[in-house]
Amino acid sequence: MRRILLVLTLALAACETPEAPPEEAEPALTLEPIGFADLAGWAADDHAAALATFLPGCARWAKKDPTAAIGRAPAYGTAADWAAVCEAAEAVALGDRTAARAFFETWFEPWRVTDGDGATGLFTGYYEPTLDGGLTPSAVNDVPLFGRPDDLVTVDLGAFAEDLAGRTVAGRVEEAALVPYEDRAAITASALDGRAAVLVWVDDPIDAFFLQIQGSGRVRLAEGGELRLGYAAQNGRSYYAIGRALVERGELTKDAVSLQTIRAWLEAHPDEADAVMNLNGSYVFFRVLDGPGPVGAFGVALTPGRSLAVDRRFVALGVPLWLDVTVPGPAEGVPDESLRRLVVAQDTGGAIKGVVRGDLFWGGGAEAEWRAGTMKHDGTYAVLLPKALVVATGD
Repeated sequence: MRRILLVLTLALAACETPEAPPEEAEPALTLEPIGFADLAGWAADDHAAALATFLPGCARWAKKDPTAAIGRAPAYGTAADWAAVCEAAEAVALGDRTAARAFFETWFEPWRVTDGDGATGLFTGYYEPTLDGGLTPSAVNDVPLFGRPDDLVTVDLGAFAEDLAGRTVAGRVEEAALVPYEDRAAITASALDGRAAVLVWVDDPIDAFFLQIQGSGRVRLAEGGELRLGYAAQNGRSYYAIGRALVERGELTKDAVSLQTIRAWLEAHPDEADAVMNLNGSYVFFRVLDGPGPVGAFGVALTPGRSLAVDRRFVALGVPLWLDVTVPGPAEGVPDESLRRLVVAQDTGGAIKGVVRGDLFWGGGAEAEWRAGTMKHDGTYAVLLPKALVVATGD
């Protein structure tokens, strides 16, 4: 069986831990060709739903220069390589499951994604939370959610050096030099000093913290109605999973860590909650969304159960992926379930690092919160690439 090996020599210092041996190999994206018959559950999926999720990306690619790369790995080709695929997709009648399946089988070939050693990786979930708040501060609603600060500067390092392509830093200018932006502890202690507009005030700092982890959400307004917020920017500080700290302190066991158990610990320890949350120096700024949402890093509205956050160093945003993973049942006490379906890479996340690594968007509501908060399961995926592109890369 032929293999395309794409070793991405990237600076991965931020992903290393003190325990990592110096000789540890850098992640490698390996694509192994398989057939649709190798995708367990393929025939049973709703391909029309997957096609509806895939189509918005075509509109984004159509705006690109035809020679523009689709992803950071060469396997994904250019916008021109996807043009005919998108034209065929747009001709399929919406909701026609038979025609949608035929479209994918006609225009694509599946490739198993591995990291060079194995095809199994970690898959987690996220959701769209709903908070309570108001447009003006009050004794109840006293936690601000900020828009992007006026002085926040984001720098694309790839514009300065090719070997830094895909990496960014964020900070602010001080005496003609770019310096790190304030971390979570400083921002929550009112360090912004009017440099960022307050979009809305909410009633719970723990809810605000988890809203930032999810990246988007809704706020029920005391004045009536609802405000939908989406990710606007981040302060440039590295994401740190506070569950790790609680495990190291012996407060939780590794197997017991979930959104629900972390929230319960924070609520039970109000005197320590701020300090623990501030261990994660990353801070997210929001924008108000007027249209459909939430919106992922790809710039399109996310689809519950069909949108996947990935590490864009290895998986291009917009491409379809066949996901085969175990997921939590819909409520506490319900056994895990097998989920096999066609999803689309449409988002990223600070904790989503690795070749075989994904974060499935579950939507909003209690079931979505439960599944997202407890999902940390092994799984695999295969990427669907245009047949013509595969031939061009050595078929």
